[in-house]
Amino acid sequence: MSEKVLKKLIIVGGGFAGLRALYRLRDYDYHFEITVIDRNDYSQEKPALPEVAVEGKEPAEVRIELPPVMRRHDAAFVQAAVERIDPEARKIHLDTGESLSYDYLILAPGAVKDYDAIPGFREYGYSICDDEQALRLHERLERFEGGRIVLGTARSQFGHRVKAPELSAPCEGPIGELAFMLDHRLKKEGKREKSSFEIFSPSKIFFEDVGERAREPVAKLMEERGMKIHTGKILAEIGEREVRFEDGTTLPSDLTIVIPPYRAPEFIARSGLGDEKGWVPTDETMRHLDHPEIYAAGDVNALAQPKLGHIAIHQADIAVSAILRAEGLAEEIVPYHPEVFCIMNMGGAEATLIFSDALYGGEHDLAWHSLLAKLMKTGFDEEYHYTHGHMPPDRMVEVTEEILKHFSKEKSSEK
Repeated sequence: MSEKVLKKLIIVGGGFAGLRALYRLRDYDYHFEITVIDRNDYSQEKPALPEVAVEGKEPAEVRIELPPVMRRHDAAFVQAAVERIDPEARKIHLDTGESLSYDYLILAPGAVKDYDAIPGFREYGYSICDDEQALRLHERLERFEGGRIVLGTARSQFGHRVKAPELSAPCEGPIGELAFMLDHRLKKEGKREKSSFEIFSPSKIFFEDVGERAREPVAKLMEERGMKIHTGKILAEIGEREVRFEDGTTLPSDLTIVIPPYRAPEFIARSGLGDEKGWVPTDETMRHLDHPEIYAAGDVNALAQPKLGHIAIHQADIAVSAILRAEGLAEEIVPYHPEVFCIMNMGGAEATLIFSDALYGGEHDLAWHSLLAKLMKTGFDEEYHYTHGHMPPDRMVEVTEEILKHFSKEKSSEK
């Protein structure tokens, strides 16, 4: 009897979407030979990076080492950067000079945070989009004695080959989270009265990826804490003592913290796999519009608006189910129902849970400010870290979402 030839499945990226895809495939190792490629040998738990910056959490506590994960799941791991993909030959060319062939490819490399697109950022700006930047901000906060704080999001550019929500900012949740966490820290240190908060957004509405019922409670909390919001502000440059915008206006600043523009990794465009802005266009099964053996999940996917871990995981589930369906290993493909789900740490015992599908025409739109939200945030983060990238059990997530949907409808009926 001849030995069965396994299908070669490559996952590019070891973040939320990449790890989710790997774990979803773990029961099918008899069918696939899986390889994961990442330029780093660790994955970052990005929702916990504000805690590195503001609360001094150790970077090791937000890292998942990838080689041990791959060994446990019988997957090969290649630490390298992708130079180019040849979709016709079904080959991936790496910066090591190595080339790998595939039968299926899941693109989950995330987005590039383009700090250098902002003049003055390297000299005067701060961020929390990776552990290096989070540590750099933490060191600055250790020396900060109070002053004018400006926080905001640079504008990102997205294509139009697929129908996705029109957003100017990839995700503004981290800016709100940082503002509240800094407010809490400065109060503890006795520096809040010496400080002010100015928050800017390139969008006409701050938190444009949720509806009014979720947005209003957050805006009210910001107003109560003396935080001023400026909308329609396109970041042009960060100076030593001010932030400059494309409309010619400025904001004085002693500490400037920004989410930089997001862009797709360059190898996507080099490979001819991107839309006009470089993002990967797929249908709602996460399959590339031109290459049916290629799938994309997470930030690199043009459908992923906003760029959010919860959406990345959902898209990974869909991509894996579509591949399994193509191989006759599953009967159904997971339907695409995107939603915004995140928990905003606010320092101390406070947090606000955001649950909304209003951006996609849904009826759920909730901001839930409670101690339970804080406990959920801590629990989810610890579960993800200590289980090496596993999310809570599916049934637990499903029950949580059902409760939130019910709660959201009740809140809606009260309006």
